[in-house]
Amino acid sequence: MIRHLVLFKLNEGVSRDEERVQAGVRAFAALEKEIPELTFWECAWNITDRPIAYDFAINSAVADADALKRYLEHPAHQAAAAQWREFATWVIADYAI
Repeated sequence: MIRHLVLFKLNEGVSRDEERVQAGVRAFAALEKEIPELTFWECAWNITDRPIAYDFAINSAVADADALKRYLEHPAHQAAAAQWREFATWVIADYAI
């Protein structure tokens, strides 16, 4: 199994209350039901107020490297990531569990 973690940092001046950001959150939340490769899925806003903290997180899992590739290439994932590219940066970690 592979754990796929993504941490997002909103760009300077971008608020989580903006409609485009909320649309991005909805797009990611919907992936759980749209992408069959996902065996675990959660996404949520950071709840602490620390300068080093990221703003939003995705914690997910897939069966193997092939499933991860299919997830990353899935049109719904590509569309959601494209939304976030407009207002955030992110870091990713994929590791075997």
